[in-house]
Amino acid sequence: MSIPVVTVGQSREDVVGGLERLHGPVTVVRRCAELTELLAACQSGLARAAVVADGSEDLTASLVDRLGAVGVAVIALTDSAEEAARLRGIGVASALTGVESAVLSDRIAEAVAHLTGGGSGSLSATADPGAALTPVQADAGKNPHAPGRGEIIAVWGPAGSPGRTLVAANIAGELAAEGKSVLLVDADSYGASIAAVLGLMDESAGLAQACRLADQGLLDAETLRRVATPVATKLGSFRVLTGITRADRWTELRASALALVFECARQVADVVVVDTGFCLEADEELSFDTMAPRRNAATLRSLELADTVYAVGAADPVGVPRLVRGLAELEAAVPQAAPVVVINKVRSSSVGRGPERQLQDAWARYGPASELKAFLPHDGAATDAALLGGSLLLEAAPDSPLRRAIAQLVCAPAQQKSKTFVFSSTARRKLKD
Repeated sequence: MSIPVVTVGQSREDVVGGLERLHGPVTVVRRCAELTELLAACQSGLARAAVVADGSEDLTASLVDRLGAVGVAVIALTDSAEEAARLRGIGVASALTGVESAVLSDRIAEAVAHLTGGGSGSLSATADPGAALTPVQADAGKNPHAPGRGEIIAVWGPAGSPGRTLVAANIAGELAAEGKSVLLVDADSYGASIAAVLGLMDESAGLAQACRLADQGLLDAETLRRVATPVATKLGSFRVLTGITRADRWTELRASALALVFECARQVADVVVVDTGFCLEADEELSFDTMAPRRNAATLRSLELADTVYAVGAADPVGVPRLVRGLAELEAAVPQAAPVVVINKVRSSSVGRGPERQLQDAWARYGPASELKAFLPHDGAATDAALLGGSLLLEAAPDSPLRRAIAQLVCAPAQQKSKTFVFSSTARRKLKD
């Protein structure tokens, strides 16, 4: 098997000459002066591997992702153990600058075989065409909910303000009150609002910061904790990665970097709650440049990586049909999602007498195969009080029916049977990490 290779930079040894003298499967087809020229050569289909002999510090997860999307493996030469570790974090194989040509040839063949052998093939390709980047994964045999391997909960819903953000924020609060370490992430690339709901005067766009660090291979557990904003309640505390401060900053939430952020988040929190956007459109179809960033990549990648997806719809004649259509779109975009369907804002004034029964009957006749799992009652007074105070329902209206319904949705059954809203000292402690 012939492996065409492009190179960039100079090393202490003549990489090109050494590989050519081997007369093996690796053939150098072009020397490039800089990374942009290398990227252009790879996107033209000229190579299957790229050797970065100098300037590896300019490699980012997004660049590696773009190369992986066109089937090009990346090998960088460096003598720094720290840089080699950073490169591994963004999916780049490394070798010493003085590596023998035969050893380098083997490393190139291994990197190409690893890439073509399947990286993140289990994910939908709609999130980002550069799905070839494989973040550092925990052992496949481990329980995904074991300590050090946190669960990801994504809260999604169709257009029309069904209550995604309110539900996501209060799920995080209830899980924190139960004693879990929780990270709340605002991944809505259209209208991020977690900071406003929680009354945070934060303009730092925590998720964008984390994605930028992940893209550079510099994100670790301690850095993620530092970037996330702590939020304390009466019953517990959690951390928040706030959303982008302006809608035009959506390009900062690239799928490759977001995947690395979530992988790191699993290591620092028992539960990662993600408030997603509404749009599931595979927007690469709208662009001639298939390598361009994707507006909906943050939502799609969040849903792809989630262990549990809550699909939230509004209980009214407009919200229910939107949810039905949205669930069909969700199944097409992320087939593995298997959403837990939640009907929010349930009230007799918009549905009729016995609203839950009415909704169940209508869903059985006209709805999709997904079963309705929960009904969240409309409670305007409680939600208004929470929004006005920049707080959660467990503080603003602890005995409200809506708060109880959300707690019942996400907390352990044993906890629900004994819950009186007077928690033990363990549940009250503020989580430091």
